[in-house]
Amino acid sequence: MNLPPNTIIAAGPVIIEDNKVLLNREIKKDGKESPYFMFPGGTVEDFSIPLEDAARRETKEEIGIEIEIIKPLRTLLINRPETDSLVILIHYLAKRIGEINPGPETVEWGWYNINNLPENCAENVRIIIGEYIQKLDN
Repeated sequence: MNLPPNTIIAAGPVIIEDNKVLLNREIKKDGKESPYFMFPGGTVEDFSIPLEDAARRETKEEIGIEIEIIKPLRTLLINRPETDSLVILIHYLAKRIGEINPGPETVEWGWYNINNLPENCAENVRIIIGEYIQKLDN
């Protein structure tokens, strides 16, 4: 499969506590504020390290916490909003270690009920949380 130019790979945790998921909005690399709530995480910059380590690094940068990865979740291929490129999103169910201390690029964060996500969630958040809820119900 040939991927379009500017396709990125991103990795990050899905942290759920008491039926609430940790989401954040951030300032992107182009300096613009993202309108979407997302899982913490971000672009894999160093492919010589495991993807789990990339998820840990990005989480520490954005939210200021360490994570313990519990298990991999579904990887998604999503069209990047307002571009003609793709993002490969690698998700890990994870547990947080420590208290939230957001980094300078984080403009908003919070714990959101998994049954009542914000309207402006990224597409992958809805997909992954929907699958998580479905597994709870079975």
